[in-house]
Amino acid sequence: MKINIVNRSRHSLPDYATVSSAGMDLRANLDKPIVLKPLERSLIPTGIYIQLPNGYEAQIRPRSGLAVKHGISIVNAPGTIDADYRGEIKVILVNLSNEDFTIQDGERICQMVIAQHARVEWVEVEELDETERGEGGFGHTGKK
Repeated sequence: MKINIVNRSRHSLPDYATVSSAGMDLRANLDKPIVLKPLERSLIPTGIYIQLPNGYEAQIRPRSGLAVKHGISIVNAPGTIDADYRGEIKVILVNLSNEDFTIQDGERICQMVIAQHARVEWVEVEELDETERGEGGFGHTGKK
């Protein structure tokens, strides 16, 4: 699949780390490092703009290495970039650790996954079909 992209950063285009990677890394595009204090969040620019085809979204997901090593995650994970958005991709990072974390220019801060999605048309009914689970909620399927 080919997607139009504008790169206004100082870094290479987002790329897949391996042949089987689902997500590609996005990098911070910063004039100076940003220090995230514990429980602090910040909107981090990437310098990347994309044009997705209708029926697709870009999901912005945390990087597992940053999460396990430094407690860095994304507040609204996964973030969604709609096909009609034309602005810069920015990422809301949060520091969930007890120590300051410095985000450097060019640092890989998240993964972007391009995914197809469906649109629904609601059909209002009086009742839903019965299932074995029924109204069983949180933890219900683990009771056997």
